[in-house]
Amino acid sequence: MAAIDGTYIQSGNLRLWSERFGDSRDPAVLLVMGTSTPGIGWPDELVDALVQGGRQVIRFDHRDTGRSSCVDFAVHPYTLADMAGDAIAVLDAYGLTSAHVAGASLGGAIGQWLAAHHPARVATLTLIMTGPMGADAGPAWARALAGQGPDPADLPPPAPRFLGFLARSAAMPRTTRAELVAVNVELWRVLNGDALPFDERAARRLSEETLDGSADPAAALNHDLAGRVMTSDRLVPLSLITAPTLVVHGTEDPLRPLPHGEAVAAQIQHARMEVIPGMGHSFLSPGLPRRIGELILANTERRAAEMS
Repeated sequence: MAAIDGTYIQSGNLRLWSERFGDSRDPAVLLVMGTSTPGIGWPDELVDALVQGGRQVIRFDHRDTGRSSCVDFAVHPYTLADMAGDAIAVLDAYGLTSAHVAGASLGGAIGQWLAAHHPARVATLTLIMTGPMGADAGPAWARALAGQGPDPADLPPPAPRFLGFLARSAAMPRTTRAELVAVNVELWRVLNGDALPFDERAARRLSEETLDGSADPAAALNHDLAGRVMTSDRLVPLSLITAPTLVVHGTEDPLRPLPHGEAVAAQIQHARMEVIPGMGHSFLSPGLPRRIGELILANTERRAAEMS
């Protein structure tokens, strides 16, 4: 699948790589990817489902991923609001006053930020495998890593399967391209979970293209640093969000267990929730990308129905 437009756009002093698919006269869907993953993390099958449904689709590489600019985080730290500003810059570059926004994982937090602070820019909102942007996951992670029981007041920590992988992966070699790819494939395998089939070929292709397409693959780790900064703008109530919202979450998500998605849906007025049995924290199961694309498409049609 070839993009109609593939171009760099400016966000402040950064260059962001973006691609547009479909007819530019059609309603636009902006896809916002998660932590440390470039725009190609949105599978072509998902993009195809949206284009075939009469949508133009824009995906882009976050700062510190893919072909976009890398940042010296120690000198120029950034926050979730800055990453949301990049998404606005993408919309502006394509001349879009608003778009249907779909965000996965960290991209879902960015989508929440946009819908809460710039509601006119978000026609509909689809939040996939994410949690409330104002929920600090740090304490739950710290307790789990220390072998302590969960605090009932916290959203649940990652599953033992994922935490176990983190411990094992520290000893995995990373000196060659093949070794780096192997670690990433195993990470995607763990995130996919065991309930749905794992598309290892797609995971390897994504891992290879992510590694080969970045000037500095290590820079993507900055997303974790940015995601941990709980600024006041992240603490606004999600009840401010008025865009028709769909929350999509899997029952087997090892990184953000199902209560994270349920918490988002509970805090956004009139949000709908689609629970996918067996889905983990990735799109890397055969047939899943198209299913997610069709859910995003259906939510965009909800906006048209509510306006008619």
